[in-house]
Amino acid sequence: MTSGPSRSRRYLMLFLLFCGFGIILFRLVTLQVLQAAELTAKADRQHQKTVSFEGARGMVSDRHGKVLAMNMEVPSVFGVPTSLESPSTVARHLSPVLHIRSDELERKLRQDKSFVWLARKLDPEQGRRLEQLSLDGIGVVMEGRRFYPKGPLLAHVLGFSGMDGQGLEGLERRYDSHLHGEKRVTVLQRDAFGRTVFPKGVAEQAPTPGHALTLTVDEVIQYIAEKELEEAVTHTHAKSGTIIVMEPQSGAILAMAVSPRFDPNVVAALTPDRWRNRALTDTYEPGSTMKVVVGAAALEEKVMTPDSMVFGENGRMVIANTTIHDHDKLGWMTFSEAIQKSSNIGVAKVGMALGEQQLYRYLQVFGFGQRTEIDLPGEVNGLLKAPKDWGRRSLASISIGQEVGVTPLQMVSAVAALANGGVMMKPYVVSEVRDQKGRLLREVLPQVRRRVVSPETARTMTTVLEGVVTNGTGTKAAIPGFRVAGKTGTAQKIDSRTGAYSSTQFVGSFVGYVPAESPRLAMIVILDEPQGESWGGTVAAPVFRQVGEQVLNYLGVSRDDTVKIALAMKDH
Repeated sequence: MTSGPSRSRRYLMLFLLFCGFGIILFRLVTLQVLQAAELTAKADRQHQKTVSFEGARGMVSDRHGKVLAMNMEVPSVFGVPTSLESPSTVARHLSPVLHIRSDELERKLRQDKSFVWLARKLDPEQGRRLEQLSLDGIGVVMEGRRFYPKGPLLAHVLGFSGMDGQGLEGLERRYDSHLHGEKRVTVLQRDAFGRTVFPKGVAEQAPTPGHALTLTVDEVIQYIAEKELEEAVTHTHAKSGTIIVMEPQSGAILAMAVSPRFDPNVVAALTPDRWRNRALTDTYEPGSTMKVVVGAAALEEKVMTPDSMVFGENGRMVIANTTIHDHDKLGWMTFSEAIQKSSNIGVAKVGMALGEQQLYRYLQVFGFGQRTEIDLPGEVNGLLKAPKDWGRRSLASISIGQEVGVTPLQMVSAVAALANGGVMMKPYVVSEVRDQKGRLLREVLPQVRRRVVSPETARTMTTVLEGVVTNGTGTKAAIPGFRVAGKTGTAQKIDSRTGAYSSTQFVGSFVGYVPAESPRLAMIVILDEPQGESWGGTVAAPVFRQVGEQVLNYLGVSRDDTVKIALAMKDH
């Protein structure tokens, strides 16, 4: 028989054994049931890293399909700090390749993380050097980087995108929702040696690229405008310059050039002042180009005819204890001559004949004090005060382009309305949006904003503006073989120190359209603070001629035989 003490020991051992099994079973239940979700997530954090990648941004092309913005596959480098034995050694090897200080790299590589970006969107040569280094814990993945193959061409319109593929300026910003690709999430795995690898087949799982844009802009016309503008700014030592070329019948922008230029491929060292689109964001007092609108309003309201007589006060007229001057001592002249000779006194009297309310109404109808609603970011309203805020001289001043702020786009749109028989069109730069398979998603058609004057007034004003070029202040805008209608402008700028008009700072401009009888182009040329000779007819009109002649030739617009015969007879 088993003695009592040995039976007791056996029961004790069985009890302890059951207790041990119970503890193990409880621990298994706790790990596999109660804490399963938490532990699984912890394991995933240790062995997996979720990284998101954007699909390639859509291409941007000119009206003939020439690529202006595209994506390039370039290398980006990442590190796995938790798998590195010597972060300092790795940092020293990477520093000369990435052009980043080794202490900065080491700081990133010492973080308690399983994934860190070290450098994004490098040059291809840097990627090849990284592969040759073959460092454990360091990996390379291909990402899309925005590339502008034409460099500075159309940069202020295109804008640029950021490191993460988000549009920051210009069309890249305005159409970001169309251009950016879909986002794809990739899970990086760590292998048996603790190294991070990409899952098999990741290349075939590339995210869908963004939509493509087709512009109204013509690359050749843009090149001509930028070339001539740069030469003019250099020649006149101007602070900046702008040229806009538009189709009057549609509102389509054929070119929008701004100087100084910038390269959207390299913007890190630039300030916003360099890349802002002055054609939309900067206002200026238009000076005598505003006489086009005042003259059209006077003709429309029948307070003037082309032959109506106005007295030029021999070049000096006092209004509200201030003096308005003309550059010539003009006496009696017709309405047409007042426009063609750019008489401040003559057109001030035209404005006074219209009256405050009528002039203000027509300025609004022609689009001043409001955005044109072009499909580009950054456009401003300009400055147009209501008559209740006008002073005693304001009616005369506004009539000659003072006390009012306009953008280059507003002014060329207003004059393009006369070129289009009195109908103002909405300006636009994107004509089509297509998906990655080329299917048309959106087509932009010309859009009428409103009628500003009657067809008869538009034709009469065109004849008056032709006289500006044939025997007025804009003779240097004349293009052999074509009838040109346009107006010069020379505006004094406000001196920021004194608050008064400067005697040395001017804006010289010319705005017009050609051929006058059937316009294909409406164009404005603006030079801000040209040095020396600053008259619009001297500095801006020749640029209009040079751009217009080249563009008309490029478009194959035939010359007017009547004009050619008249010129030949004159030479003979």
